[in-house]
Amino acid sequence: MILVTGGAGFIGANFVLNWLAQSDEPILNLDKLTYAGNLDNLSALSGDARHVFVKGDIGDRGLVDQLLATHRPRAVLNFAAESHVDRSIHGPEDFIQTNVVGTFHLLESVRAYWMSLAAGDQQQFRFLHVSTDEVYGSLTADAHPFTEQHRYEPNSPYSASKAASDHLVRAYHHTYGLPVLTTNCSNNYGPYHFPEKLIPLMILNALSGKPLPVYGDGLNVRDWLYVADHCSAIRTVLAGGELGETYNVGGWNEKTNIEVVTTICRILDELHPRQDGQSYADQITYVKDRPGHDRRYAIDARRLERELGWKPSETFDSGIRKTVQWYLDHSEWVANVTSGAYRDWMDKHYG
Repeated sequence: MILVTGGAGFIGANFVLNWLAQSDEPILNLDKLTYAGNLDNLSALSGDARHVFVKGDIGDRGLVDQLLATHRPRAVLNFAAESHVDRSIHGPEDFIQTNVVGTFHLLESVRAYWMSLAAGDQQQFRFLHVSTDEVYGSLTADAHPFTEQHRYEPNSPYSASKAASDHLVRAYHHTYGLPVLTTNCSNNYGPYHFPEKLIPLMILNALSGKPLPVYGDGLNVRDWLYVADHCSAIRTVLAGGELGETYNVGGWNEKTNIEVVTTICRILDELHPRQDGQSYADQITYVKDRPGHDRRYAIDARRLERELGWKPSETFDSGIRKTVQWYLDHSEWVANVTSGAYRDWMDKHYG
């Protein structure tokens, strides 16, 4: 069995579904079910004995200690995190509590569990920490993409909290010998993405006839990684990664925000045309840039390809088309997650 934390969120849920589609090894799934954690993401596993869900916080030492002692996982994969930059600007404390303090408590529980294992089981055990490229800061237009040796320069409360968690994971390996692995990924997109993030927000606003809010001049650049590719990279690192090392995971798909938005509009024009015959691009609205908005992220994922043979399967064109179609096909899921609390947040932030 493996323990997955944050397995009801966007990336975590995709990983759980992907894992159980390819393996019969059970998953113990621990998730606090905050606003972005959603059991609807895992409805396909209802009644599946391979999936054991527990509602709880990674910072709850008593609960985590009990789960580790009872289920005896061979690996712990930490997806649990507060992850939205805009929310971290409005309320950074939640990010410190979950991403820093929560990771610390999780590491303490895992360290105690690992030390209790027999020598052979200790050698086989892994703690894999899922992180972000945002810890590296911002790139200029002509700079080389982030490598694993790039200096940490976080610029938002979110990225600073993730940087701190990365440092804790590294320290627990070098100080205590805990067998850890870290992955730093670029911007994910795909099914089950909570619609506060750029791609699902644009899809849903377009379909609702609402403005498509684009920050600043729309020329901020991100490297886009289809979530199923990210899941396959994590499996690869878990199976063969060098202990104590970091692996950057990217899609080799640098796009400006306005390119992403106009691509979504073009696909929607084809798959779900507006009744008035006009393009969804007419709904694009430029809004005031957010504070400290990093200009460019880009991942150099060559180490992962060179050492472990991984590279993404999806291009941006193929992945974004799959994503748009998924949201068109899953209107019930969308209705369930876009609750009153979500609408209040959108009104506050973009209103």
